[in-house]
Amino acid sequence: MRIIRNNTRDTTTTDWATSRHSFSFGDHYDPDNTHFGTLLVNNEEFVSPGRGFDTHPHRETEIITWVTEGSLVHQDSEGHSGIIHPGLAQRMSAGTGIAHSERNDSTAGLREPVRFTAMWIAPDESGAAPSYAQQDVSGELARGGLVAVASGDPAHDSAIRIANRSATLFAARLPAGVSATLPAARLTHLFLTTGSVRLAGAVLGAGDAVRAGDVGGESITAISDAEVLVWAMNRRLGE
Repeated sequence: MRIIRNNTRDTTTTDWATSRHSFSFGDHYDPDNTHFGTLLVNNEEFVSPGRGFDTHPHRETEIITWVTEGSLVHQDSEGHSGIIHPGLAQRMSAGTGIAHSERNDSTAGLREPVRFTAMWIAPDESGAAPSYAQQDVSGELARGGLVAVASGDPAHDSAIRIANRSATLFAARLPAGVSATLPAARLTHLFLTTGSVRLAGAVLGAGDAVRAGDVGGESITAISDAEVLVWAMNRRLGE
């Protein structure tokens, strides 16, 4: 189990956004830190009111966006649009090519930064048509435990589907003192969006991540109210 602390991640800043990268991204390149399993990107983004990422292209990747604070407006070249808020699972499959924009939803009267985690995962096959899906999972999260948010694994009935049969994204909101159990997986990536937790004797804070192999059954216990995102993957990139 390897812990990656929040303050060790590379950061890109502009006058309107801060982006903290778990893996190599943009100008920040480390040949030893390009991905984990089939997870290619885990960026934590902070975007100022009225600002955002203008229309830009993507190809051959599954992009899952998880908002922690505020709300985010999505629009793409295939005519899909949506407002992503906390508790809403959203996926854009870039496929053979798509362009999209993401902006702070300041038109709703919100004058605070939007904070979200952008995750990219490799699809099993290339050449698919672009597509989009979103589903509110607030009710499931409120019931406690890990919720299967996005998966291509036939064994998991997730809220939204992705084109990767060996990967599942789970989310949990844990009140202080409550525990959840990590699912069995060959490769596990855990990211803490808020609060603090204890895992295998280690204390994790917001923005910390864990990369582990061959885990399952370990307990995550919230020290303070916390939200965790867990990728359970059963193959490596290129396998």
